[in-house]
Amino acid sequence: MSFQQGLSGLNGAAKSLDVIGNNIANASTVGFKGAQAQFADVYASSLNGAGGVTAGIGTKVSQIAQQFTQGNIESSNNSLDVAINGQGFFRTVSSGMVQYTRNGQFSLDKDGFMTNAQGAKLTGYGTGVSGEILAGAPIPLQISTTDLKPVSTTKVGIEMNLDSRVAAPTVTPFDATDPNSYNKQSPVDVYDTLGNPHVLSTFYVKNGSGTWDVYAANDGVEVTNLNVAQSSQNDAATTAARAAWDAATKAVPPVAATIATALANYASAAAAAVSTAAGGAGADAATQAAITAAGTDAAKVAGNTPDLVDKAIMASVKVPAVPVGTLRFDENGALNAATTLNAGKFSLDLPIYPSTGSEATQTMEIAFTGTTQYGTATSDKKLTQDGYTAGHLQRFSIGKEGIILGQYSNGQSKPLGQVVLANFANANGLEPLGNNAWAESANSGTPLVGTPNSGSFGVMQSSAVETSNVDLTAELVNMITAQRVYQANAQTIKTQDSVLQTLVSLR
Repeated sequence: MSFQQGLSGLNGAAKSLDVIGNNIANASTVGFKGAQAQFADVYASSLNGAGGVTAGIGTKVSQIAQQFTQGNIESSNNSLDVAINGQGFFRTVSSGMVQYTRNGQFSLDKDGFMTNAQGAKLTGYGTGVSGEILAGAPIPLQISTTDLKPVSTTKVGIEMNLDSRVAAPTVTPFDATDPNSYNKQSPVDVYDTLGNPHVLSTFYVKNGSGTWDVYAANDGVEVTNLNVAQSSQNDAATTAARAAWDAATKAVPPVAATIATALANYASAAAAAVSTAAGGAGADAATQAAITAAGTDAAKVAGNTPDLVDKAIMASVKVPAVPVGTLRFDENGALNAATTLNAGKFSLDLPIYPSTGSEATQTMEIAFTGTTQYGTATSDKKLTQDGYTAGHLQRFSIGKEGIILGQYSNGQSKPLGQVVLANFANANGLEPLGNNAWAESANSGTPLVGTPNSGSFGVMQSSAVETSNVDLTAELVNMITAQRVYQANAQTIKTQDSVLQTLVSLR
């Protein structure tokens, strides 16, 4: 026996206590992975082949192995906290260096990047202009707070049942302001190119067995009448008169008489254009005279503007309404695609008037797929449209696939990015960097990068963190064992010392 075995045992036991102490110290560290000191015995080299009868010369630490077992998942109050349930590491970038971690405690920095406490940026896939995920090389994830642009309505879906037992209206012709002239009205919100909301109303008038005429109105005004009222906006004389009125109001000093004359000229030009259009739409002479009178009267009101004149003229327009389509049903109550124009899909040019600054006419498709005519009460089944107004980002969440979904004030949602995970053939070969981070090494192998909940990658859980996988009870028992091993190795040194003392004492 020599002192070598005891000394190596003391060193090994001390190293084991160091590892155990580090595990205990990080028992509350989010994403921490406990380690284990692993030892190997040591033999002196032998040149005569007698190694089989040679005593060992102690122990050494062969490696300190990380234990990449799953920690418990605990909920948190931070929506940016995210835990991995399964295999994989978060991929982060700090000063150009790629790091890997299981600590999912993130926050937004001043530029909107998702970062951890050390400032390392979480990486993933970005998105395109339409919100599609752009898979490719991972980039730092940045939460964009840009408002969601409005989308104008291009398609409207209406599914309903029209009661086959009802009779045709007693009042004719159809008038959007008279409920007795139609059997059913269905309003739905639609949006123009600037995101301004409008109410598109469709009216249903039974005009025979299994046949229904469909009329439309925007914001309460039937579309044929709106088209007539809007005709002044494309009239050259009206446009010139409007420019003259604008110039008169901006003159310094303004001259009231000049402004009044300019407004009268505008009213005359606008009324003439609308009157002509009304005549083409079937209006009688009395209606045309009423339009002209409405413009003249509005121009005489002190403080009126061209917009108020237009409003007065529009109120006087009364032309025959034209249906946007006709629905025909077969003997089984189903929509007869053979006799219904475009199989129940009508194209509607909806006038946006008074103008909001958006496109003046908005073309949209109205589809009546699934509409029936049964002997039950008339009722709406489904009303859909594909437009929405502008919205600003209110909140976002991270799904199990790592997709960051933004929720906007207009009720819409849009992907803002996708978190990626990395996995290694030998996770124990990763180089520890501290701060719950590891780096790729030759022993770990190259990382396999992919999306959560796919392949061998784990599932993400938002508003949650993965706690340390250290088992305190086991570590305390291991500490007692390591302490006894330390004491035992110290005892071997003490015994060797006693033996040497005996030898020294020989005479």
